[in-house]
Amino acid sequence: MTEHASPESVRRDVSGWLAANWDPGLSLREWRSLLCDSGWAVPHWPAQWFGRGLPAWSESIIAEEIRAHGAVGLPAGVGMSLAAPTILEHGSDQLKGAFLRATITGEYTWCQLFSEPGAGSDLAGLQARAVRDGDEWVVNGQKVWNTSAHHADFGILMARTDTNAPKHAGITYFILPMKQPGVMVRPLKQMNYHSSFNEVFLTDARVPGDHVVGEVNKGWTVGLATLAHERRFGNIVSRWRHTGDGGRAVDEARHEHDEYMETYKWYPQRAGRVDLVVPQMTERGLSGDVSLRQDVMRLVSMQRIAGWTSERARAARALGKPPGAEGSVGKLAMSNIARLAAHLHGRIAGADALLSGPESVLGGVIAEVLVSVPGQSIAGGTDEIQHNILGERILGLPREPQ
Repeated sequence: MTEHASPESVRRDVSGWLAANWDPGLSLREWRSLLCDSGWAVPHWPAQWFGRGLPAWSESIIAEEIRAHGAVGLPAGVGMSLAAPTILEHGSDQLKGAFLRATITGEYTWCQLFSEPGAGSDLAGLQARAVRDGDEWVVNGQKVWNTSAHHADFGILMARTDTNAPKHAGITYFILPMKQPGVMVRPLKQMNYHSSFNEVFLTDARVPGDHVVGEVNKGWTVGLATLAHERRFGNIVSRWRHTGDGGRAVDEARHEHDEYMETYKWYPQRAGRVDLVVPQMTERGLSGDVSLRQDVMRLVSMQRIAGWTSERARAARALGKPPGAEGSVGKLAMSNIARLAAHLHGRIAGADALLSGPESVLGGVIAEVLVSVPGQSIAGGTDEIQHNILGERILGLPREPQ
């Protein structure tokens, strides 16, 4: 099936399976376990690890069929977008067995522990230390800009294990249990009044010796794989939206999604949805404004192109190709889309865009977006860093002077 799969055969097979197995009366965990064991949850993964070995394009077809049947998809967040793909690519069989299924079903939640106060864009300058102590590693240091750390079960952690090696060497990639005395999580208050991120203090935190992803002192390569997944357009929100009318699984999924998205309701991509922009134009009598209409279509075009870039990146990974330009291009696209969305809403709503509160434009989302857009160009690697990556690693231009 894998070598000769066609879009038609994939759609037929998954539709038949959903018709026979989707039951909204199941609990969310029961349904996702069934989906995982069938191979349809992550169809592009190897059959040995809960997939079907299908091409990357199958993911979007299966997502469409899941929505069409009113079924529930996978959890949003760091687990499925960053941790699981990295463990699949670089983890031992023991780690894959311990973490992949539990992440797919939503049993385990995750956060990312990479950036530090002195190591953001220059991530290789990180200073968090991990020292071997018998069968464990002891970690000390501080991490920052950590999404979901306040309720995560595990964190994907990069820490320095050889202080005498060059900065890109001597780094090891760990899976850190978050529920332990040595881990303290503190929310960061932003200028939009939300706390989407945390800072994490590690004081003699313990990591089991077998929770190393890849090889000791060779974690930089593993970290780059995670960053490539992070820069893929649209990884923040689960693509598999649930559209069912009710039932236990749907209700639990809706609650899970709303709880997760509460922190991200101000995200510029949400405000940039065309189904939110166009009604605002109509309501204010601006539907005939040629300049605005051109900008709306530019927004649509940018979103479509970014989506295709994301598909190309997934296809490359499915073929085992190393990360290319798609990750950085996708990250830059996110920044550009966010800026255009904010600009559009500012033009449409005028001074009303600055009002907050439930009775203001889109419930105050636009006001929050306007002060949140600058962060989009920083989180996940600054625009400047992405330009450097494209120039130096893809185009072969001289390195930026240090």
